[in-house]
Amino acid sequence: MKQNYLNNVPIEEALSLYLGAVKDAVGDRKTEPVKTNEAFGRVLAKAVYAVICSPHYNASAMDGIAVKSADTVSAAENEPLFLPDGSFKVVDTGDAIPDEYDAVIMVEDITEKDGGVLIYSSAHPWQNIRQIGEDICMGDMLASSFTVLTPQLCGALLAGGVTEVECIRKPIFGIIPTGDEIVSPTSNPKKGEIIEFNSVIFSGMLGEIGADSKTYDIVPDKKELLTDAISQAAEECDAVLVLAGSSAGRDDYTSEIIDSLGGVLVHGIAAKPGKPAVLGLIGKVPVIGLPGYPVSGIVVMNEIVKLVADYLSGKTTPPDTAITAKAARSIVSSLKYKEFVRVTVGKNENGFFAQPLPRAAGVITSFTKADGILEVPQNSEGYEIGEQVSVRLLRPKEDIENALIVTGSHDPLIDEIAELLKRSETPVRLCSSHVGSMGAVTAVRTHTAHLGGIHLLDTENGIYNESYIKKYFPQGGVKLVKGVGRIQGLMVKKGNPLNIKSFKDIRSYRYVNRQKGSGTRILCDFLVKKYGLDENRIEGFATEEFTHTAVAAQIANGNADCGLGIYSAAGMYDLDFIEICVEEYDFLIDEKAYETDCVQAFLKVLRSEEFRKRLSEMGGYRMGMNSCPDEKVKL
Repeated sequence: MKQNYLNNVPIEEALSLYLGAVKDAVGDRKTEPVKTNEAFGRVLAKAVYAVICSPHYNASAMDGIAVKSADTVSAAENEPLFLPDGSFKVVDTGDAIPDEYDAVIMVEDITEKDGGVLIYSSAHPWQNIRQIGEDICMGDMLASSFTVLTPQLCGALLAGGVTEVECIRKPIFGIIPTGDEIVSPTSNPKKGEIIEFNSVIFSGMLGEIGADSKTYDIVPDKKELLTDAISQAAEECDAVLVLAGSSAGRDDYTSEIIDSLGGVLVHGIAAKPGKPAVLGLIGKVPVIGLPGYPVSGIVVMNEIVKLVADYLSGKTTPPDTAITAKAARSIVSSLKYKEFVRVTVGKNENGFFAQPLPRAAGVITSFTKADGILEVPQNSEGYEIGEQVSVRLLRPKEDIENALIVTGSHDPLIDEIAELLKRSETPVRLCSSHVGSMGAVTAVRTHTAHLGGIHLLDTENGIYNESYIKKYFPQGGVKLVKGVGRIQGLMVKKGNPLNIKSFKDIRSYRYVNRQKGSGTRILCDFLVKKYGLDENRIEGFATEEFTHTAVAAQIANGNADCGLGIYSAAGMYDLDFIEICVEEYDFLIDEKAYETDCVQAFLKVLRSEEFRKRLSEMGGYRMGMNSCPDEKVKL
């Protein structure tokens, strides 16, 4: 087989080529006998036929008496018939009917008298009797080849006397993590060490689609070691996944090794993320090199590995559930690739809308938060805001319809509200994104979020939020719900080793900023102007983060000396905090969404005592308090 090294093969073409080669190479799938009562979810290797009838005897369908129907013809409501003892037999539901009887009269329709019974209507032949084979007849085909066994079907097989079935053996995927920098999971990794978690993701994904997996030890970037590992896995497993090493870097040996042991059909697909994937075969064993970045790997798992696993296990790949939605933001894409964009999905009175999540290949949380995948075709530049798009759902549609879309300024309290909603009896699922206060204004104006957190300072009068609502919503259509007073200040290293005392001191140190449009950035720019600072001479001023915790992480890690943020974020990272002001953090709510169950559930939590308790534990919040910037507030 010819190796195609880092080509840009359209994903549909790559999939067709590879699946065809896999089917030719694998041939007949491996099978094994499985006890019927343990076969839920398995796939039948061949058709199954009943070996007995069900029921296999004439059985009473009711509690009552078994009778000869011919003996009852004269019974009538106005002239009941007396049946003496010995001319009938008392039976319960499921009892076998003696051969001499051919009908059952329900106990409710008889009256006991003088050792016998009175009946008030005649019985017809086989009345209230389940005859032999009523449900299943011996020799009936109960299920055809490649049927997935449900609990109900397993029950039917057992009723038909089938106690064991021949199933396609679950394919075993060998998973080989690779890399000198990769280490087993730990809560305290050293600098330069990367926790190996891709194998857990992919093993779980394989389990969800009915395949087994075997994860091997981490293999360093040594060609001979990786060759031995791939050879061993190909001998022991039905398919092999090699994690990382699929690109064209100095230590990327995956493609070369697969080609030397068997053959590579494709190296490089026109997918973003997911381009460096390697698709090969070693004998009858599919071997796939997955990109090291988790999101890239997940895309290749969903688009290619899942279909290989379905074939090996005999399953028919079900169609994806898709909905039509409006793009909540413009989505720009390269013409070179088919791009898979992770999105959250919400619903308003006009239908569904899709909000893109961060698209970097290493941002695993973009998949944990995603409700669906939006595909941008190859040779397309993307979609405009408001354009109709198709979204493949990653969650049940019911979950999407109960989603509360919250955007705007980042604050950990949003996560606490989400947690309290989860713990309540409401079906509401809170989905949040951090796009800054002005991002919340835009989203609520375009009805692509139900509500957003804002703390927008009017630098002329020191009042938060009100002037922005008048400016951007002159016709109304929104409600402003008061949130919390939130302490803003400078986060610095524990012990404040640089002796930073006020905001104006940032000119002498490395600063980490928030993104333009965020309320914290507006406050920052106000303070820069107030103190006459030259932002071009502040080291790191152009470095922007989207959350308070990201700013805190940069300081805690030594990448910056200080940054503006909230007290609760400083506490999470054990940083010192120099108070500057208490700001007003409120919620801007789309008026059309205000009375919905989702928003009302949010407001109920916001006003709850449990939420107040959590804010108190986090520190740095005051309920219903606001002040002008640079007014120092004592905790």
